[in-house]
Amino acid sequence: MRPFRVDIAQDAVDDLRSRLAATRWPDPTPDVGWSRGVPQHYLRQLVEYWIDGFDWRAAEARINEFPQYLTTLDGTTVHFLHVRSPEPNAVPLLLTPGWPGSFVEFLDVIGPLTDPRAHGADPDEAFDVVVPSLPGFGFSGPITEHGWTVPRVAGMWASLMASLGYRRYLPQGGDLGTFVSLLLGLTDSEHVLGTHVNFLFTPPTGDPHELDGLEPADLARLQQLAETTDGQGYMKVQATRPQTLGYALTDSPVGQLAWIVEKFLEWTAADKVPEDAVDRDWLLTNAALYWFTATAGSSAHFYYDNAPFLPTSSTAPQPLPAVPGPLGVAVYPQDITLPVRRLAEQRMPSIVHWAEQPRGGHFAALEQPELFVADLRSFRRRITGG
Repeated sequence: MRPFRVDIAQDAVDDLRSRLAATRWPDPTPDVGWSRGVPQHYLRQLVEYWIDGFDWRAAEARINEFPQYLTTLDGTTVHFLHVRSPEPNAVPLLLTPGWPGSFVEFLDVIGPLTDPRAHGADPDEAFDVVVPSLPGFGFSGPITEHGWTVPRVAGMWASLMASLGYRRYLPQGGDLGTFVSLLLGLTDSEHVLGTHVNFLFTPPTGDPHELDGLEPADLARLQQLAETTDGQGYMKVQATRPQTLGYALTDSPVGQLAWIVEKFLEWTAADKVPEDAVDRDWLLTNAALYWFTATAGSSAHFYYDNAPFLPTSSTAPQPLPAVPGPLGVAVYPQDITLPVRRLAEQRMPSIVHWAEQPRGGHFAALEQPELFVADLRSFRRRITGG
């Protein structure tokens, strides 16, 4: 393991600004809002701010407030944050982000999680926090081979936690991190205290009796799940033609921004624009990370490698594993899809914590840091007794 700091060359920062200024825009089209994708008038305003208002060096300094490292796991470079708590009874917590987010989703929760005493909370509820980036995401790369499946990554994360000296730990994830965390709860159960997720997929199995007696609210959730195909184009492209997509997004920062920014409207509590739910500077920090590390293509390949877990048009997703140890689920009401508790408990009988949150969406730690932290503390109390 070797210490790491983000230090993007000034030439790269200048090149980004030049590319943004030289964007070749398509002809304007009738304004139909977001129904056909990101509206040009919105994207132009965001890009203008990226050129003249956004301060990458300030974002870089914020990231570098936290200890970061690079290590080699299963033959590839992995970047991770590792923040130890000052409290002696801290529980190791492994946070795995997904796409189109990044490790910067968690910057606002690391302080309250690791040092609750300094944030007016019980010091007995402290965590040591580890935040690795998936292979091919951000500074975890470049990758030199394919095949980064969820089970393989789970094995890597187990090795990482062992190498950091943690005998017992708690994996937590949303989006792609949900799959990795659940696999860890299964394959490294000897060392996993409990598993926590803030995204869960509970599609019907096809057995009509499975739906007998479901409440109207649960049926509405299943209907919402059935209707999410309208926004799944990104998934089908990344799960089938990631290489082709990578050329376009690696060459155009505006293309990269547009490809991911719409998800922060569709998957959050945003009303009219993503900034209703997520800070504008954060959106651009996240997009800049994908741009500077040229990981649009490699992060898309992760979808190709894990297509069996995804609801593609040609196959039903592979069922998520039943985790043997305690499982906690936090449900944020503006997420992409919402799980049905009865179906989840039938498939995962080890669920001991189920929290329906009052607000927030897919990027829970980013959108609702206080709720996210409180829910993890609650889950910790349930599984440790204190």
